[in-house]
Amino acid sequence: MLKYGLLILIGVACIGLAMAAGCSKEEDDNGVTDPTDPQLTLTSTAFESGATIPDLYTCEGTDISPQLQWSITNEPEGIVSFALIVDDPDAPVGTWVHWVFFNLPAATASLPEGTSPDGEIPVGCIEGINDFGNSEYGGPCPPTGQNHRYYFRLYALDTELDLTAGATRTQVDQAMSGHILVEGSLMGRYER
Repeated sequence: MLKYGLLILIGVACIGLAMAAGCSKEEDDNGVTDPTDPQLTLTSTAFESGATIPDLYTCEGTDISPQLQWSITNEPEGIVSFALIVDDPDAPVGTWVHWVFFNLPAATASLPEGTSPDGEIPVGCIEGINDFGNSEYGGPCPPTGQNHRYYFRLYALDTELDLTAGATRTQVDQAMSGHILVEGSLMGRYER
């Protein structure tokens, strides 16, 4: 009887240790970051993170791209280019891609309002194809009555992507694999 009691105690102790280890790992995965790690912060003068994207930048307005700027703390060495992907994970058909933009030079720290579709893109930059079938920015345009989230995702890369205009998001994701030094995002919301 004593043997079984001891085995139960050992089992409970092992479970407790495993749970404690899991908890400390979860805490690490839930936002505790090393202050020396690189951090990319992406912002816009058009809207704050989590706020509503103004009509101007949507299918209800002029459908131009919003102004964006970014900064990197503890910047890693070797940044060669940036890639930007804008998507809507709440679309009824699955994640909908609104903009694929890559090979922004490493010295770039902002994009002006209207960079795409009617504005001029910086020299050397390439626009991929979005899910509207266009090689340009396509603003938020959710079904009426649905509030969707729109993520502007910026990636600092240690290479230029060997892709041409009209590349898909999947092709860009594959080309970026193993080359992302730091990334950041800005999320805005929109409802028609």
